[in-house]
Amino acid sequence: QVQLVESGGGLVQPGDSLRLSCAVSGGTFSSYTMGWFRQAPGKEREFVSAISWSGRSTDYGDSVKGRFTISRDNAENKVYLQMNSLQPEDTAVYVCAAEDKAHFPPSEFDYWGQGTQVTVSS
Repeated sequence: QVQLVESGGGLVQPGDSLRLSCAVSGGTFSSYTMGWFRQAPGKEREFVSAISWSGRSTDYGDSVKGRFTISRDNAENKVYLQMNSLQPEDTAVYVCAAEDKAHFPPSEFDYWGQGTQVTVSS
């Protein structure tokens, strides 16, 4: 059974940075396309970023381009989201997801984590 566990969320001030991690177990991580999504209260889930199984291809949502960077470590079975210049509108639960068909851009994610809360407030 594939499990995804996010960590690294917290309360930060505008302009600060955070690095989220997602640890994957129970599957073949190195063959997965990985993604990050977020959902704020009262809003629909929003695509944040995705990375191919090799790490050579990445994609970002328009609202985070130039501020967020996705990366992965296939030896550690982890994917990361470096978030810089955080703003209050980045406040959301951030969820990690995996697609096990190695498609990029991903078509549909097969596995989801529970999420980690990021709150940006002064």
